[in-house]
Amino acid sequence: VHSVQHLCRVVLCYILPVINYLFPCFIPCAYKYGIVLDAGSSHTAMYVYKWPSDKQNGTGIVTQHSECHVDGGGISSYAGTPDGAGASLETCMKQAVRDIPKYRHHLTPIYLGATAGMRLLNMTSPSESDKILQYVKDKIRSYPFSFRGAAILTGQEEGTYGWVTVNYLLENFIKYDFVGRWLSPGKKTVGALDFGGASTQISFVTEDAVEDKKNKMILRLYSRNYTLYTQSFLCYGRDQMLRRLLAFLMKSQEYRSSIFHPCYPAGHNVSITLDKVFESPCTLKEKPNPYNPHAAVIVMGTGHYQHCLGNVSSIFSFSSCSFSKCSFDGVFQPKATGSFMAFSAFYYTHYFLQRTTGITAASPSLLEGASRAVCNMTFDEMLKKAPDQEKRLQDYCTASVFLQVLMVRGYGFDEFSFPQVSFQRKVGDTSIGWALGYMLSLSSLLPGESVALRKALRPEAWVCLLFIFALLLLIMVMYLLSQTCRRKKGSSNVI
Repeated sequence: VHSVQHLCRVVLCYILPVINYLFPCFIPCAYKYGIVLDAGSSHTAMYVYKWPSDKQNGTGIVTQHSECHVDGGGISSYAGTPDGAGASLETCMKQAVRDIPKYRHHLTPIYLGATAGMRLLNMTSPSESDKILQYVKDKIRSYPFSFRGAAILTGQEEGTYGWVTVNYLLENFIKYDFVGRWLSPGKKTVGALDFGGASTQISFVTEDAVEDKKNKMILRLYSRNYTLYTQSFLCYGRDQMLRRLLAFLMKSQEYRSSIFHPCYPAGHNVSITLDKVFESPCTLKEKPNPYNPHAAVIVMGTGHYQHCLGNVSSIFSFSSCSFSKCSFDGVFQPKATGSFMAFSAFYYTHYFLQRTTGITAASPSLLEGASRAVCNMTFDEMLKKAPDQEKRLQDYCTASVFLQVLMVRGYGFDEFSFPQVSFQRKVGDTSIGWALGYMLSLSSLLPGESVALRKALRPEAWVCLLFIFALLLLIMVMYLLSQTCRRKKGSSNVI
């Protein structure tokens, strides 16, 4: 028994690592890797993905290996100092070097996708956004990975990739069964709701006619066609929405040196300079004239739910629609049907409400009750319940009311459809967002045609594994025979 245990240790510690290095594409425990840098408006996150290298197309088995969040703001915040955008990535890039085996570095694709923050910067200063992207590209190329490009995603792309991620992780496209085959699960897809710093997206499969071609995406995955409705609302992300509300309040109160904010906790006052509000394309229309970016305004919280609801609703336009039906701002939207998954700031806001009020907002009425409860709390009351959120506490009433207006009045979720929305941050160990769908699409890891009944391993992989098994069996037999011979020789010497 001890001899067999010793042999197993030798095989595991010395022989398999050598085979794994020589034949990484065949050994089941060998992985391929991919990296996506999610350059959002408020910060940049790096995700390292992995999948067994013996799977064709990595179908259904790409998972998250690790993640890293860059300190500081998003790359768009480096306008004027573009070299800082590249330098900001260094800590996470060094982590990627450590997280991925060295022999896989040159084979690992790395992508950077920039979202609404860079879309806004590109609108106002294309040359500045180009400089930032160039510095970012140069920095990524200095690391030993296979750089595949850095690009600014359109809103429709961001929404579509988020939808792909959600349904891929839920195995709604294809499923790996217990006998080693990929099968179509026959499940319905799930809609995706994303709430970032500068934009928000809604994407779902619909059988209704999509009246605006800008909202229509046709995807062919695993021999099935999906007609997807997707819409991205720029300037409706969390950070830009907060700016827009402040701009609206300042304008409606005639740009006084002190204003009332019904969504801030009662008695909570802050001082803010005008550049923090109006240095954005989303608030240009409300910018005062004359304008002094360094002028300070005292914002005094009143903590009034109903007034907060009225002011947040003013950000939206529900009056005009040139289609048969619209969500808001004249944008066409068919009826939202089926299940949805809400992630990013949707999840964090929903979780905060549950944490501080004890109410699980699973319906419009419960969401209203939880929002009302948060808006009635003082800053100190919220701080006791969520001390780790001190810097964001003043904005949770606004975010909660905004979520209520967006989902119920904007997207049209009601008492029947709202309970079909799940608020999640991860599926398993993988964070939900557009990054995984982006890598899957650009790496051709999502086949357009069917892989039904396909075996999990390629034929040559099976041959290789059988060879390795036979080799290990031969080594074990030879080892046991040698041990037997030694014992016999030893016993004959004793005699």
